[in-house]
Amino acid sequence: VIVLGARARQIASEQAELYADMAEISHCPPGDSDSPPIRTAEPEEFASDEIRAALRLTRRAADTQLDLAWQVTERLPQVGEAMRAGRIDLARARVLVGGTEHLDQDMARRVVEQVIDLASELTTGQLRARLRRLTIEVDPDDAKDRLEAGLEARNVVAYPNLDGTADLVASSLSPDRVAAIMRRLSGLARKARRKDDPRAIDQLRADALIDLLNRTTKHHTGDRATVDIRVDLGTLVGLSENAGEIPGWGPVVADIARHVVDEQHDGEWRFTVTDPDSGAILGDGTTRRRPTATQRRRVETRHTHCVFPGCRMPATDCDIDHTKASADGGRTIVDNLAPLCRHDHRLKHETRWQLNTTGDGHIWVSPLGHTYATAGHPP
Repeated sequence: VIVLGARARQIASEQAELYADMAEISHCPPGDSDSPPIRTAEPEEFASDEIRAALRLTRRAADTQLDLAWQVTERLPQVGEAMRAGRIDLARARVLVGGTEHLDQDMARRVVEQVIDLASELTTGQLRARLRRLTIEVDPDDAKDRLEAGLEARNVVAYPNLDGTADLVASSLSPDRVAAIMRRLSGLARKARRKDDPRAIDQLRADALIDLLNRTTKHHTGDRATVDIRVDLGTLVGLSENAGEIPGWGPVVADIARHVVDEQHDGEWRFTVTDPDSGAILGDGTTRRRPTATQRRRVETRHTHCVFPGCRMPATDCDIDHTKASADGGRTIVDNLAPLCRHDHRLKHETRWQLNTTGDGHIWVSPLGHTYATAGHPP
């Protein structure tokens, strides 16, 4: 147990150093290994892109990590110092940062000073509650404003899970309405339950929610659905069970891929049929309204995502950009075109990031002189 505690403190100390390294990257000017050690006064706008390429993170993850690095090294240095000393771990540091991010810097530091010495003795739940109480007491009007602002930020997001299922998450809702919805779902679940029904109450509530939403959306015909499917020919006709892929969503089981195709009677779906052994493209097209931009479609077929390392933005939502600029003699041909999300498009043109093609892949060179390779097909 003593070793366990010591190792946890050592990990916290190393994490503090890791975030200090990230913060320093944001103050590192463009150069290479032979450049003099110069530290810029202001952080570089695109610093997180060096981090995401080096650590193979998504852009959002790199932005989040760099923001946390700035929080614990510059905005709340006492948090970084406590981590470096092994007094608090990363989880508690996140609570301290998140619980005070709405306050101005001076007030945030004063609040943190009141709990930093006790943080190691509290669970993250206890620490979060202590912070919430302190911030409400510091500025009650601000607490009310934040509640109202939180309701303005309400949203619904969906994302895939590793087991092939998906999550649908509604956030920042009015708590009374959520309570009413849960009561209704529970009532529907109990009403639907039969003696021989093997489903648990949580499963019944989830099924009731899906049934309610499907009943609503099936009668809404104002929007055209568009689904982009990549699937090998054998799977498409039911002779094999290889995974398909929805760009921007990820791999899906064969039944899901075929189901998506079968369900799109009234909308447009795009398909790419591939050879199951070599992965070579055998054909592509759409069920309705063949695109007029033939070259764009071919580029989207070849590269399903933005070609920056780790970026998962679907090619259909990207800008199609010349790898070698037209001003430099680059031709408008498929081999010289690649999809770049709007952020990475700006990155290529507004910074010293360089993009080169290598057969079926791409090579990126960062402003700090590091090289990152991407394959033609994302994992």
